Amino acid sequence: MVLADILKRWQQVKGREAILSTGVDEHGLKIQKASEKAGIEPKLFCDKGATIFKELAQKADIANDHFVRTTDEIHKDAVQYAWYLLQEKGYVYTAKHEGWYSVSDETFYPESAVQKYLDPPTGKKIMTSIETGSEVEWASETNYHFKLSAFREELLDFYKENPEWIFPASRMDDVVREVESGLDDLSISRPTERLSWGIRVPQDETQTVYVWLDALMNYATKAGYPWPPGTELSGGWPADCHVIGKDIVRFHCIYWPAFLMALGLPLPKKILTHAHWTLGGSKMSKSTGKVVDPFSALERFGPDTMRFFLAYDGGLQNDADYDNVRIILRYNKILHGGFGNLASRVLRFQKWSVRGAIERVSHNPPSHWEYYGFYRNTLSAIPSLVADALDSCDPRKALRHLVVLMNASNQFIAESSPWDKILPFGPREPGVEVDEIIFLAVEGLRISGILLQPYMPNKAKMLLDQLGVAESRRTFEFCQLAADLDYGVPLIPLGRKHEGVLFPPLPSQE
Repeated sequence: MVLADILKRWQQVKGREAILSTGVDEHGLKIQKASEKAGIEPKLFCDKGATIFKELAQKADIANDHFVRTTDEIHKDAVQYAWYLLQEKGYVYTAKHEGWYSVSDETFYPESAVQKYLDPPTGKKIMTSIETGSEVEWASETNYHFKLSAFREELLDFYKENPEWIFPASRMDDVVREVESGLDDLSISRPTERLSWGIRVPQDETQTVYVWLDALMNYATKAGYPWPPGTELSGGWPADCHVIGKDIVRFHCIYWPAFLMALGLPLPKKILTHAHWTLGGSKMSKSTGKVVDPFSALERFGPDTMRFFLAYDGGLQNDADYDNVRIILRYNKILHGGFGNLASRVLRFQKWSVRGAIERVSHNPPSHWEYYGFYRNTLSAIPSLVADALDSCDPRKALRHLVVLMNASNQFIAESSPWDKILPFGPREPGVEVDEIIFLAVEGLRISGILLQPYMPNKAKMLLDQLGVAESRRTFEFCQLAADLDYGVPLIPLGRKHEGVLFPPLPSQE
């Protein structure tokens, strides 16, 4: 959710309208069995789960326009409409299906993809998926199939024409290899007697739509599918980016594009796949107690700090380990000691005027900006690097560029030591050299504040308010030197000591 929200907010920083959908897919055998175990009706079970995730999104300041629930009636109608079209186009047929089925993964696996496994707690031999480690069971049933095999060449052509469609590139390579090795047709329904919790196949109450055909349609549903003629693009489709976990790449990067091709719909422009969070170096698991409560983390560190940590340390290619100590270290070094220290140094020092420096430099701009290595090597270069990374759907790389800008800004003002160069005359007019140093440093802060908005919306707003940057000048077009010369008078009180400080010391570092 945080990665998707960053990408959405980035589009807004660029001045574009953007739509973000998140939510829950609520059908399938996994949900059915979990609700049975809990002794609750499936819908009530899902209501409880949806409420938790919706609250989590709000607490993490996720600016989602839609919160999807696949139990919504509008979604059900869209799924059944898509099923009708697939049938009409001849891509659906009935056949007997046998194979190893994983309830938790909601998918069939071929013989080559399963293995015997000795379960340590019980000593029982079970069959598991080689890919996910989930238990599988043998199933034999007659159901509907989708002609996935018919799309092998079309998919391979699409991958070849769009080599950066999946990020990181290694997962694109995995998908291409899997499709090249051959595609079997896909079972897209389950007998109602086995799976009753889901959307019924149109005109066949004995079958329930496969959860992944059901769930994937939510993306198009929230963009207005099925569209009245002439309005196909009004809802924002195709999506600029899907953000998914690495464990569901097959569904989003093989099944989903094949469904869209069959329906005659354009494909999403990008798939950002991320790795998982581990705890103590191993997979999080409720059964072993290895879990992190996100509500507690948000309460302790605040949404901006948690969003920063998740984006800065979260793995895209490889799994990352969650650690409270690391969060505290990042806060102390980068946020409190970096951005916070820079803001305090520049804005709170009483012997110069930020607004005065901006006015004097703007009236008499020096012709030697290139003299300053900070401007030449960092301030003029970083904004485009951040933009390129975010446009490539790599929020982590972009944030690390931003931290480089912050470090360079701090180093620049420390090495320039403007406090030692203040002329002894003229109140709040410390001299041309000091004005130039303060102007470059405060420009570093202003540009950092604009670019931090997707990551830390509250703290970025606070920083830009402290700088006095107008709301209308917080977009990417102003992320270059002297693009805005009308700021410098705080819109909010700066306060004293820890009051009004951008990143105050953490109250507890246990």
